[in-house]
Amino acid sequence: MLLVIDRVGKKEYSPIFCHVITFGVGMSLFAVSQILVGIAICTDMLSFQFKKRVHIVSCLLVSCTLISIHFMCLGHWTAACMGLLAAARFITCVFTTDRKVRTLFVLATLIVSMVTYEGLLSVLCTVGGLFGIYASFCEDDKPLRQLMAVGTSIWLLHNILAGSPGAVLMEILFLGSNFVGYFRYYIRPQKQALG
Repeated sequence: MLLVIDRVGKKEYSPIFCHVITFGVGMSLFAVSQILVGIAICTDMLSFQFKKRVHIVSCLLVSCTLISIHFMCLGHWTAACMGLLAAARFITCVFTTDRKVRTLFVLATLIVSMVTYEGLLSVLCTVGGLFGIYASFCEDDKPLRQLMAVGTSIWLLHNILAGSPGAVLMEILFLGSNFVGYFRYYIRPQKQALG
């Protein structure tokens, strides 16, 4: 079990979890969470520099897994579960963009949100997650990028309120990378065609 509830109701992590996740060197869970986000930043930055949807989504799969573990370290369980759902979603949408499958992920997201509800943070990551679902199941990368920009903006607010500076930086860089990719593939070619 990852959590142990002590006599005063304070949530604490089990010693085994702490030892494993901190690599046995006594690092704080906060420090580990920020290292994981640092690695996730690298895959996020890479993701939107690709044109092919499968490459974008594969990078996001790795990133979501790391981000989920990061939120586990911080004790934000709705966000952690949303990260795992996002990782599963990215695996799935590599193979299909079927609306029925998308609907299953929407329902799973809403159920997870209700089960792990923690207030405003849960609402924000749920809404951000829903935008991510619709983006992931786009067949074309242009609306994928547009919907991801909206969802990322919501996650940015979530991460500010959750108190994770690494995650805030990650979302800012993710937005910037998305905008650079969008400019490269959709704005610059239009300007060159007109010029």
